[in-house]
Amino acid sequence: MSSFVECSLCGFKYSVNTPLNVCDRCGGALLFRYDLNLIGNKVSKDILKERDDTFWKFIEFLPLKGEDSIVSLGEPYTPIIHLAKDFAFNFSNVFVKDDGRLPTATFKARGMSVAVSCLKELGVKRVVIPSAGNAAAALAAYGARGGMEVYTFMPKDVPLSTLRECAHMGANIFLVDGLISDAARLVSKFKDKYGWFDVSTNKQPYRFEGYKLMAFEIAEQFDWNPPDVIIFPTGGGEGVIGLWKGFSELVELGWIEENSIPRLVVVQSTGCAPIVKAFRNGESEVAEAWREADTIAAGLRVPKPYASYLILKAVKETNGYATAVSDEEILASMKALAKSGLFVCPEAAATYASLPHLKDEDVLDGDDKILLYLTGSGLKYLDLFKIDFKSYPVLRKDADSLP
Repeated sequence: MSSFVECSLCGFKYSVNTPLNVCDRCGGALLFRYDLNLIGNKVSKDILKERDDTFWKFIEFLPLKGEDSIVSLGEPYTPIIHLAKDFAFNFSNVFVKDDGRLPTATFKARGMSVAVSCLKELGVKRVVIPSAGNAAAALAAYGARGGMEVYTFMPKDVPLSTLRECAHMGANIFLVDGLISDAARLVSKFKDKYGWFDVSTNKQPYRFEGYKLMAFEIAEQFDWNPPDVIIFPTGGGEGVIGLWKGFSELVELGWIEENSIPRLVVVQSTGCAPIVKAFRNGESEVAEAWREADTIAAGLRVPKPYASYLILKAVKETNGYATAVSDEEILASMKALAKSGLFVCPEAAATYASLPHLKDEDVLDGDDKILLYLTGSGLKYLDLFKIDFKSYPVLRKDADSLP
């Protein structure tokens, strides 16, 4: 159980017994803090090894009273797969982690499962989210499972697959003539009037707790010797913040060494790269929204992430990096990964597309152990995998030869 919640900007402390959004003093993002020494005395790596491979095995490190509070759709560990050297741009030790195997086929399931579990425990019954699509679908799924009313505000050009998910899982849908930033403004405008709890990216502390368990899961899968580098596609940035928080807690527990925290590399689209721009300009946060944001990777189209200072802090404190790739490179990478058996979404493919850039910029060493985080399945973006049906022969039922 958590000890308290702390503002990441001003340090003000909050009780864990009431639903929380951002700091009411300075607007900073809130983070859960734990008595890790106490938890570490009760839970060991050996104990964890005996539990089922799902991120709920780390429940003592979550702000929940117990297993009865869990709202689950059967979340498994997701696989780590080694890529052949000739396929990995001549890097010897490139691995992928495929979160397309999670419920709703996206890593967003991690944050939403924990958030819904925590909020249900606190008595929240109505939740709202502005989303590019996948976060809304995950909230719709776990909200339905947890008996909550879910309200979603999404750009009107949201991928049809996620729109269908939200609709059929019972979410109340509002389409917005604009970007996710415009949807977020409408959520802020209406949430108090309609009694909704805002589950926006980085504007509540609960989703970070689900994402931090990526670090726990990765560390265990690599026998507590994490990769040297993790490359993560980044829009709102909660995944990177979660990884940074999780690895920091593992160091405090004494389960990994401080010098073994992976370098966190952010990948964005050249059509919307506010974090990359801020990083390369040496800025501590994104000063202004990216203009005319446009990319096929809907999850990367976030012109000005909330609490961008935490994303940049995570990158800088881990000696990480930030780079951007084009939509053409993303599409080519989706097709290349598919030929290797990995059918991934454009955001995930951006990690693979970044490898030549990082090689040219001398960011990676040839012997680095590199993990590409594949955040979702390509099955949600079938419109991007175009085919010509007329190019495939149709056989008669009694055919005795092939054309």
